[in-house]
Amino acid sequence: MATAKLFLHGVPDSPAVWRPLLDALDLGDAPVAAPALPGFTALLPAHFPATKEAYADWAVGEAAALARVHGPIDIVGHDWGALIAQRVAMLRPGLIRSWAVSNAVIDPDYRGHRIARIWNTPLLGEIFMALSRPAALAKGLVAQGLPAAIAEEEARQWAGRDKRRAILRLYRSAKGLSFRHDWARDLPDLPARGALIWGANDPYVALAVAQRFAARTGTPLTVIEDAGHWAIAERPQAVAAALHRFWNGL
Repeated sequence: MATAKLFLHGVPDSPAVWRPLLDALDLGDAPVAAPALPGFTALLPAHFPATKEAYADWAVGEAAALARVHGPIDIVGHDWGALIAQRVAMLRPGLIRSWAVSNAVIDPDYRGHRIARIWNTPLLGEIFMALSRPAALAKGLVAQGLPAAIAEEEARQWAGRDKRRAILRLYRSAKGLSFRHDWARDLPDLPARGALIWGANDPYVALAVAQRFAARTGTPLTVIEDAGHWAIAERPQAVAAALHRFWNGL
């Protein structure tokens, strides 16, 4: 029986970001789930705090639902989805056959990119969000390698107030993007069956972060040349090949 796959997107994205990769992967009869983070494509659920712990708990639930039916799963994450995927693997290793992440890792020395620091700052983050226009977001995403149709879809969702509220809450729960005093302390609990796949020209999380993580943990690293933060959509064939090599070697 084919192993079920769970794909977790990041910020400011939605499940749409996975379409090029899923097409390239051609997973056949493997059960696949690519859910939207709560609040990212619809209203924030009532009483959902949109903190990193809340999103991790939600993702554990998604993984458990797949594993109950199909057995241990392969979890794949990009950006914040990568951080959450690693956290799920730490918390519930029995649910996970393998984890693979792209362009983000739980690293005790990473301090976040400039926009993360802005979003983490009360009032400044709200002003930034208020001034951010969907058309400008779409243009910026296309410039960084996202297909235009996906960038436009992401931009339409950006017009929704709940998505921007969720992002501010998420980043502030992580003090921008600092994990030294919480999630990073649990890195010894991260299962060894993992892989890093990295766009070489990422302006948000530099390749050096992935190289440092790989050296510390022994996790294999595949570098996707001529790609940036959204390598999963910019060079999906190369990312798909890396994932298939990883999965086939398990």
